[in-house]
Amino acid sequence: MVDADLSQDFDTIPHAALLTGLARRISDGRMRHLLKGWLKAPVAEPDERGAQRMRGGKRATRGTPQGGVGSPLLANISRHRYITAFRRDGLDQKYGAQLVTDADDLVGLCRQGAHEVLEKTRGWMASIGLALNEGKTCVRAARCESFDFLGYPFGPMYSPRTGGRSNGARPSKQAIASIKGAIRKQLRPGNQAPWAEVVRRLNRTVRGWAAYFCSGALAKARHDVPLHVYHSVRRFLRRRHKLAGPGYRQFPVAAVFGELGVLALDRLPRLAPANAARETRPRAG
Repeated sequence: MVDADLSQDFDTIPHAALLTGLARRISDGRMRHLLKGWLKAPVAEPDERGAQRMRGGKRATRGTPQGGVGSPLLANISRHRYITAFRRDGLDQKYGAQLVTDADDLVGLCRQGAHEVLEKTRGWMASIGLALNEGKTCVRAARCESFDFLGYPFGPMYSPRTGGRSNGARPSKQAIASIKGAIRKQLRPGNQAPWAEVVRRLNRTVRGWAAYFCSGALAKARHDVPLHVYHSVRRFLRRRHKLAGPGYRQFPVAAVFGELGVLALDRLPRLAPANAARETRPRAG
């Protein structure tokens, strides 16, 4: 398989090729003028010393403003030429390859010829003015090596009970660390909001994370995250009520996930996976 990442994707998109592609799809000249103005808009950003500097502007020939609401769409339109070339050259039939893309990350699942697919990808990216991040791009044997994609490590997994090996996926350590960090932020010591507001925001954060990480091996995540939620809530309420002890008796697990209204992640039903869909048909643009 090919595990690839684009280098400075938003900063290197060539304006001329992108505008030409937009002109094929958009007949409204005012809309094309608006999009061109978006690409040429100057952007203020801090440099390494913290001072503001301007980049972009009318003379800019590459890049789209990072953080702009239209930039992800424009970047996807620019990258779509690679997806078109992948299909046009029949790599799916020649190498048994399936292409999966998300923003500047892409994975090519190949039954054979992964090195050839990577070389073709390098050439196609160069032809449309983009480049691969060689430090994050490689060929892997997916049956033997793990690779990370969209917050999941995919590859060999071992049962802690039997030691048996199988291929699968699970939420990454970074993904679990991110939700724990978000929980700590919600329950920071200086949070003086009413408890109803605190628990509403906390539940929204946990539910959103669980809706994304809803497939693969979830047993460990659905044990560790609720445990972190409980201890974080217990400590938060102990501070708020100025209790001398640890608060286990005043705020037991049953009360936190019961009458206090905190969402119990381990009780949520497993949802149908909705992320990382294969690129099987052309998209608009």
